[in-house]
Amino acid sequence: MSLISHPATGLFVGDPEQLPFTADELPSIDEIQAALKPLILSASGWRKVFAAPEADAPRAPWAAPARPDTGDEDSLSPRVAPADLVLAGAMARAFYAYIAERTRRPDPAILVGIDARPTGPAIADAMLRVLLALGARPRYLFIVAAPEIMAYARSVACLPETAEERAEGFIYISASHNPPGHNGVKFGVGGGVLPGSEAAKLIAAFTAIAADPAVAKDIFSLFTKADPRALATAYSAVSAHKRRAVSAYTLFAREVVTGSSDAERQEELLAEMARAAQVSPRGVVAELNGSARALSIDADFLEGLGLLVESHNAEPRAFAHRIVPEGESLAPCAAILEAAHARNSAFIAGYVPDCDGDRGNLVWFDREAGRARVLEAQEVFALCVVAELASLVRAGTLRPGSRDGVKVAVAVNDGTSMRIEAIARVFGAEVFRAETGEANVVGLAAALRERGYVVRILGEGSNGGNITAPSEVRDPLATLGALLKLLLLRDSERGEGLFHTWTRLRGCQATYRPDFDLGTVIASLPRFATTSAFEARAALRIASADHAALKARYQSIFLREWENRKAELEERFGITAFRAFATNGSVEREIGSDFSASGRGGLRIVLVDRAGENRAFLWMRGSGTEPVFRVMADVAAQPGRDVLEDERALFEWHVGMVREADRLAENSDIR
Repeated sequence: MSLISHPATGLFVGDPEQLPFTADELPSIDEIQAALKPLILSASGWRKVFAAPEADAPRAPWAAPARPDTGDEDSLSPRVAPADLVLAGAMARAFYAYIAERTRRPDPAILVGIDARPTGPAIADAMLRVLLALGARPRYLFIVAAPEIMAYARSVACLPETAEERAEGFIYISASHNPPGHNGVKFGVGGGVLPGSEAAKLIAAFTAIAADPAVAKDIFSLFTKADPRALATAYSAVSAHKRRAVSAYTLFAREVVTGSSDAERQEELLAEMARAAQVSPRGVVAELNGSARALSIDADFLEGLGLLVESHNAEPRAFAHRIVPEGESLAPCAAILEAAHARNSAFIAGYVPDCDGDRGNLVWFDREAGRARVLEAQEVFALCVVAELASLVRAGTLRPGSRDGVKVAVAVNDGTSMRIEAIARVFGAEVFRAETGEANVVGLAAALRERGYVVRILGEGSNGGNITAPSEVRDPLATLGALLKLLLLRDSERGEGLFHTWTRLRGCQATYRPDFDLGTVIASLPRFATTSAFEARAALRIASADHAALKARYQSIFLREWENRKAELEERFGITAFRAFATNGSVEREIGSDFSASGRGGLRIVLVDRAGENRAFLWMRGSGTEPVFRVMADVAAQPGRDVLEDERALFEWHVGMVREADRLAENSDIR
């Protein structure tokens, strides 16, 4: 046996001399098809429960009872069943063929990384063996944050084709915010995941391989063909590749936060932030929850900005609470922040990433209330948009009110609050929407740039975090960088501070004061109430498999309700009309009264007031990464009204119509 462990963590990396399973354990085609059935395939990632069922398997301390229909999603077992290892091998085979054809190289170099889930090493081992057997040159990074492997992939993709360090693509093994028993894969080239059109090609190739009755035999043959010495070399080189990834990510994060590729300009802006942090100290707590960020650049990078940093739960795979950084998962960070603030009032904020570290939702210390508060995902994104658009004004790129300035856009998903449109109007920027899914929003931003727009910031307000150009992935460091710029770049000889710019352009300078804090900035945002995407009430389990048919039935119910509630809607909300929009991939289009035209994409019913202004919206879409149907409502605040109560009323009306449409499916042959 030749067990290899990671030198920094001691965690098991792999055993090059031990096959993933024996010939006696070769799964049947029926077993493989059963394993394939729950696998969700989308441009945002391929996901399912990969932890093999085991009676005595360790489980997450917050775990609910395992469900026999979906497997034990809270399992902490590292074991993966043979059928799922065959699927992992088939995924690697499909991606190898895709990259080999794209590059016309039989030996493409492919980066491979995993998040902190226990099943990651087994899946990676199966994939590495297949890649080696096919002639690829895999470079394994072991546990690595998603933004880090993508920054590294971006840097080496730019090298000459003859360069030894060049890589043609990456495989990232992760299920993002899903529970720890889940796992999955993202595929990409350069610094981002494959766009929807290319992901569809890969999905088609993989499903064809998985459908072959001989797939188990063929993949097992590749397992045995892989040279154990080459695999051992891939394992032993982990630390070297990790060092290069850290270096690439550090340099790239500086570019993302500053918005400049010029090293001197970067240093100038970062030094200005660091000086401000020394004059008025700021501290951040990082509650890393055992995620891949525990092995990334966070503390070093933030300390380089002059911040005080405390890291907690920073051992990879030591999950202290649910992985999704929403709701109750932010409570431990809030408690840690309050304790840190009691010791040193410089500590003002904290963040919690998901398992792959591409999201980082925030808590902040409310000075007036004397306690830590959770920032909603939509608020986090709104603050980042304010910061980045104000930064464009400071840099002279964006000149609100000028007719000869550049066109600036913000690309968002269909579940993002209309608060972003309200913010963008202040700066003279435009907002464009895509279907939920990071790849869709990134694709939309790319299309807008081709049309001449500057797209500095994009993202999924409903899911938290932001993507700041030139990055193509959400990143907590970009989020923190945006908020720190708001707080640290104040009025000086270099120009007007970012928050001062925002309040001046919005016409609310009365809210500005020189000693403002994050609470002041939050209070200045346009007031909206929006259903959180990760509230239990927002994720419905429905009977309808045909989402287009469900939306057609919803349409009939909505039109009936619209007629019955016209007077109430006008009196309570001032709503007098509606417009329906479909988002499919990177495109949003108005669809009139044919709600089914949205298919399996997003459907957004925008409710319009007497003045022709968009007052609220109702939204629905089947998740691309979880077996749920997501719903939400978004509404602007009105003087003298409780905006939270308005959101609840619209949401309950919306959900009632969705459930009625679903009951009609249960009572018919339409499925």
